[in-house]
Amino acid sequence: MPETGKKKTLPDLLGDRILEAFTTSGGLVSVAVVLLGFLVATLLILLVGRNPAGMYQAILQVLSGWDLRRGTHNFRYVGEWLVASMPLILCGLSMGFAARTGLFNIGAEGQYAIGITAAQFAALYGPRIPVFHWFLAVLAAVTAAALWGGVVGFFKAKYNVSEVVATIMMNYIAFYLSRILTMRIPGANTFKTPDIPPSARLSSPFMEQITNNSRLNYGIWLTIAAVFLYWIIMEKTRLGYSLRATGFNKEAARYGGIRVNAGLTSAMAISGAFAGLAGAIVALGSFSAGRVLSVQDGYGFDGIAVALVGNSKAGGTALAGLLFGMLKSAQPLMQSRQIPDEIASIILGIIVVFISLRAGLRFLVEWQMKEKARKGEVSHG
Repeated sequence: MPETGKKKTLPDLLGDRILEAFTTSGGLVSVAVVLLGFLVATLLILLVGRNPAGMYQAILQVLSGWDLRRGTHNFRYVGEWLVASMPLILCGLSMGFAARTGLFNIGAEGQYAIGITAAQFAALYGPRIPVFHWFLAVLAAVTAAALWGGVVGFFKAKYNVSEVVATIMMNYIAFYLSRILTMRIPGANTFKTPDIPPSARLSSPFMEQITNNSRLNYGIWLTIAAVFLYWIIMEKTRLGYSLRATGFNKEAARYGGIRVNAGLTSAMAISGAFAGLAGAIVALGSFSAGRVLSVQDGYGFDGIAVALVGNSKAGGTALAGLLFGMLKSAQPLMQSRQIPDEIASIILGIIVVFISLRAGLRFLVEWQMKEKARKGEVSHG
């Protein structure tokens, strides 16, 4: 006689729903690993004999401007948080756009450097016409970085050259090329160029005033526009559909009549354009003089982690960039509260590690759900 299966209890049903949510929602997994990162950081702070409240006070100060220790408010911290987040968001979009098409763009750092270089040259030598000047500098940065990324896409499409190897090598080429070209500007030294003309700067007196002299600038609107454009291209256009189809299955896309080779080149060019915009915003918004890069800024590499946490979606990448920017901005404030400033890096590292294990977690959850279903079928005969 077959055994009569037991009805599932409410806790069992809730457990199944939670497991199903984790297998279908990348956003839920991202939220979970972020919370886990903060939990581990809290335990580490306790282990070294410090008060975790200092970490959360520093984070609150960055997000709102309130210093709970002194009972004071300074909105400058919020402005600097947004300034730190903008290039992270844009480099995350750069990585995410390529990832959605089945490519792995490690070259955002080089494309960012090319963007900085092009923006500075356009700023120093372009016509000093208000608005038009900074628009020209931004356009130069986006165009140069798009071409730099498009070269990788072309070789990938034409000769199947690994985009991973190509972008790593081009990062070094971009960095040293930037130094060589920038140091040839009259009046430049090993650290900086002459001051960028006011007509080419993205600075906003109004934003500086409301954020108590922070460096917040018009780049915030360009960043918001880039996030919106990313969403439009990827989710609402024929080009985005063809690129996503190429990312899912290149051969099936080719069989369906999609021009895969052209798509790969376009994807890397657009990906590079986002990183180039990040370079333009940093060059024209954060510094009064042009920079001669002495080290790589690291935004392109951080963008890989930002895209992973944001699931390469427009909104998710923007939120992940804000999270990373918040932690980087909170580092010096943590140190002033006797919290090791390395804690912020530890949190980011933990988040990235667990996000990287997401596929394994999803496989494990799916296996558990299948096992439960199989046992349920057996119990019902």
